Amino acid sequence: MKPYAYGYNGTFWVQNWIFNLISQIILPLLRSFCPSSSHCPVPTPDATTQPNQRRRQPPPALQLQPRVHDRRLALSACCSQNRVVLGRSKEIIMAANMEEDDDYEEYIPVAKRRAMEAQRILQRKGKASAVTDVELEKQKVVESKPSLLEKASQLKRDQPEISVTEQIVQQEKEMIENLSDRKTLMSVRELAKGITYTEPLPTGWKPPLQIRRMSKKGCDLIRKQWHIIVDGENIPPPIKNFKDMRFPEPILSMLKAKGIVQPTPIQVQGLPVILSGRDMIGIAFTGSGKTLVFVLPMIMVAMQEEIMMPIVPGEGPFGLIICPSRELARQTYEVIEQFLTPLKEAGYPELRPLLCIGGVDMRSQLEIVKKGVHIVVATPGRLKDMLAKKKMNLDNCRYLTLDEADRLVDLGFEDDIREVFDHFKAQRQTLLFSATMPTKIQNFARSALVKPIIVNVGRAGAANLDVIQEVEYVKQEAKIVYLLECLQKTPPPVLIFCENKADVDDIHEYLLLKGVEAVAIHGGKDQEEREYAISAFKAGKKDVLVATDVASKGLDFPDIQHVINYDMPAEIENYVHRIGRTGRCGKTGIATTFINKNQSETTLLDLKHLLQEAKQRIPPVLAELNDPMEDNEAITDISGVKGCAFCGGLGHRIRDCPKLEHQKSMVIANNRKDYFGSGGYRGEI
Repeated sequence: MKPYAYGYNGTFWVQNWIFNLISQIILPLLRSFCPSSSHCPVPTPDATTQPNQRRRQPPPALQLQPRVHDRRLALSACCSQNRVVLGRSKEIIMAANMEEDDDYEEYIPVAKRRAMEAQRILQRKGKASAVTDVELEKQKVVESKPSLLEKASQLKRDQPEISVTEQIVQQEKEMIENLSDRKTLMSVRELAKGITYTEPLPTGWKPPLQIRRMSKKGCDLIRKQWHIIVDGENIPPPIKNFKDMRFPEPILSMLKAKGIVQPTPIQVQGLPVILSGRDMIGIAFTGSGKTLVFVLPMIMVAMQEEIMMPIVPGEGPFGLIICPSRELARQTYEVIEQFLTPLKEAGYPELRPLLCIGGVDMRSQLEIVKKGVHIVVATPGRLKDMLAKKKMNLDNCRYLTLDEADRLVDLGFEDDIREVFDHFKAQRQTLLFSATMPTKIQNFARSALVKPIIVNVGRAGAANLDVIQEVEYVKQEAKIVYLLECLQKTPPPVLIFCENKADVDDIHEYLLLKGVEAVAIHGGKDQEEREYAISAFKAGKKDVLVATDVASKGLDFPDIQHVINYDMPAEIENYVHRIGRTGRCGKTGIATTFINKNQSETTLLDLKHLLQEAKQRIPPVLAELNDPMEDNEAITDISGVKGCAFCGGLGHRIRDCPKLEHQKSMVIANNRKDYFGSGGYRGEI
């Protein structure tokens, strides 16, 4: 059996072995050599007894057996001597180990030994000073080089103290930069070859001599008079009448026939900028005439190209307009046709426009493309489809307009627009227009523009001042009944907006039961029903149009005096577009909005600030809201951004934007993987 089988250590085993050796071998020898206790070198009991301690007398039985007692004493003496011998042997071993430690030499690597030998040789030759100088310089460099911790602490000490307000402004700036850090709006060919355009497209248009000689002070005075804010390099001067813009006589006659005698503020500055060939971002309130700003220059560009080199079958277009909805695209197409007809009658070359939207048979559109098309007005889906099938190309296109550009990005058409950009073969003039264009959209759009000029009439996202806004608290169950009372405020036509398609159908049915001539439009209806509803309402055949936000962007209903918001939209941008359907072209309109406890507090705060900006009456329900923006005036002054830079709402900052949070949650949900394979049949593949 091994001595450590049951947990004994080696030392105890040695002691046990020595004890057995003494008891079995040494003691018999001692008994043979020491017959009496007097000759044995074993200490007597007196020698081992402690002083001042009473001597214990052995019992009588032991006194009769002195030989046994002597044996025990001899055994204990031998054990004590053995312990002494073991202790001395341990001391000898430790001394030997210490001597070995003293003789130990540290291992020196070969490279270091060679360096030491080289240094000794140099010292013998008298060149040690050069080596030592180099080593001293290296040592100084190492000592002078601070550690990362020292650098961090030094930077923290050198950094000036930043107030809480400045920290918030810095955070918002970083958030805007992160949101704007997207793939630029350029074609794949341009990105792959690193093509960048530094100069705008040249053009043959020039304003009259007296306008070209206008001083900068005179231009600024006109802009101040018309409340125009511009930003950019080499801005063309504003022009206050259409004749000086050098439009053909048929176009001027058509403008007079439509009752347009004097240009609006966005037209005063926007038309000269676009006619000069410059890229532009146009921001103006609803009903300010933005459509004519990009339609008239596009007609002039197409006319110039047709005169210089007539188009052949299968070619074109020269100009492209992209709209977020079919109704807006059709309305823009009709405006273009109104100006092309008098040009053709006056003897100018014929220009063929094309309406490229979904819900319509593509064959009729392809017939126009085969003849050669000059101007295309399209929605992103159908345009991408035709380009992908190579039914149309953009090789000669040099004029691009994104109408309601912010809505195109927000509605998810960003990827479709990028695919459209991939089909451009050369530089183009790019224009972006909208009534609500937050800072993040402007920063994103600048990536596609060359030295852009921003023309802003009022604040981006501001409500039309010609609209009287009335906000009323109505319970959810009383809305549809109170709706009939609101219809009595003004004569028809009246436009009613709802957030959901189901509400549109319910209100439409209710109004028909009450004898009201009403039509409805939403994304769930087919194209024929949508076109009939819009045309009948515009023609005055129907008194009420019930619609979702599909009819809130860009549609022009000149005779509408009253807009009713059946429910407050979740985004304040949609509210601005809704109420912008009335109060157009300088006319006054009324907008009635129903609110209740179903609306979020952030949306109501945005509405409150919008009413304050337009100097409208604020209902008690909104006035009692706790407004956190009252303490954020310092942040607005430092950052220069009023309200939220993401959605344009005035009642919150970008840090608290619900739209941004919703977008982040949607991105997370779309990127989430199904790790458990619950995607249905073969869902794990």
